[in-house]
Amino acid sequence: MKKTIALSLVLAASMSLAACSKQEDAAANAADTMAAEAVEGAENAADASMNAADAAVDASANAADAASNSVDAAADAAKSAVDAAADAAK
Repeated sequence: MKKTIALSLVLAASMSLAACSKQEDAAANAADTMAAEAVEGAENAADASMNAADAAVDASANAADAASNSVDAAADAAKSAVDAAADAAK
């Protein structure tokens, strides 16, 4: 009888330790998953920032091109006006 009770206690202790180990593994896996998702989120945020910066640079370049085109058009118009005035003065 004593042997049966002792074996039952040993079995119960072994099973409880095994259950605790599985809970720790699950917690470790959950922590790893959360860390990986946090890193992925940070990478996505960095990518979005870079894309926004690229878009801002492109918009600035387009604005500079438009300004340059406006200056060229004004210079052409001024030249045409000067040529027309010179022709009228002849």
